[in-house]
Amino acid sequence: MTSKNWAGNLTYRATSLVEPTSLDELRDVIGAQRSVTALGSRHSFNDIADTEHTQVSVRRMPAEMTIDASARTVTVNAGARYGEFVESLDAAGWALHNLASLPHISVAGAIATGTHGSGDGNGSLASAVAAMDFVLADGSLLSVRRGETDFEAMVVALGALGVAHRVTLDISPAFEIRQSIWERLSWSSLADDFDAITSAAYSVSLFTDWGDDGITQAWLKSTADDPRALERDEFFGATPASTPLHPLPDVDPQFTTDQLGVAGRWWNRLPHFKLEFTPSNGEEMQSEYLVPRSHALAAIDAVRQLAPRIRPHLFVSEIRTIARDDLWLSPSHGVDCVALHFTWQPHIAEVDALLPHLDAALAPFEARPHWGKLFATDRDRLSEVYPRLRAFDALASTLDPEGKFRNDFLDRWIFSR
Repeated sequence: MTSKNWAGNLTYRATSLVEPTSLDELRDVIGAQRSVTALGSRHSFNDIADTEHTQVSVRRMPAEMTIDASARTVTVNAGARYGEFVESLDAAGWALHNLASLPHISVAGAIATGTHGSGDGNGSLASAVAAMDFVLADGSLLSVRRGETDFEAMVVALGALGVAHRVTLDISPAFEIRQSIWERLSWSSLADDFDAITSAAYSVSLFTDWGDDGITQAWLKSTADDPRALERDEFFGATPASTPLHPLPDVDPQFTTDQLGVAGRWWNRLPHFKLEFTPSNGEEMQSEYLVPRSHALAAIDAVRQLAPRIRPHLFVSEIRTIARDDLWLSPSHGVDCVALHFTWQPHIAEVDALLPHLDAALAPFEARPHWGKLFATDRDRLSEVYPRLRAFDALASTLDPEGKFRNDFLDRWIFSR
């Protein structure tokens, strides 16, 4: 079997891909395998979902969307992509608190890697998890709920503990968002007013190429009832965009979500890109580091020092904020974070050579890499920035004593030798 990840920078080594269509079939498949790795929507840029043995995907499991209005939760099949159920959830009067830049990613895959979205007051997508249902290595079932033992360990779990087949998420009343874009926000303005800038809307994304022009675009996603969205006529010296924009210069914005302050449903504004658009098809790679908010400006300055080496291989970077959570392996575990995201040109060798230098520049600021993207962090430093990493290792040994779910990625970064 030969298949690639979404971006095409990685060819999977798996000998087979199994896609069960029922829970009983999933249990039988996992119980019978010597080694198995869960595969989501293939949007990871590293080998977290790779194996030399069998991959298993739950995307063909029966679709589910069950709303519990009294508990304010929705339960969906873990293989569902966010874009497959958010409209129905909205039609029922409910919303998720946040979405990632792309609505195409799977629920389980986004949660397992700590994928996040944006907003000073918004936790990652994983922070919305109220319960998860797993198939363990022996084919048995395990359900965990918020507040129960080991819940915080099992949400962002990198596929190491079991295969999730159902996820229950917190929901809130549906809402509308207005999206506006401001251009040419200077580095000095960002340094002087960082907190005011990132708190200026429900969600704020700052795009840059690390050049002297500073932030080339600031995307503000404001709730429709936020008076600032209607009254703002200035944004820290930036210029309001008069036409829709794509984060990349000179790229057609037709596939970006609607801008210019036009109110729209939450699911059609919180992502940057529309569901009908399929990006990252062999044209890019990605890295991302999350640093504690207290280190944000120093970390940004450190990256700017590397700009001459970064810019020849970069499409664009994005700076976002994420609220803290209590999930053991979440990149925002225990601390409010600022994410420094890099969308690379497909210069594989050059980016691979650059990553150790980027990691070294951000190491003094307790940077944690996004688990689903490219990084070259030292194994010992991961243990330093994830205080529960060794406890997670022990839990994995208990739930999967034979190492059925282990792969090269987990052995490289997580498990004790």
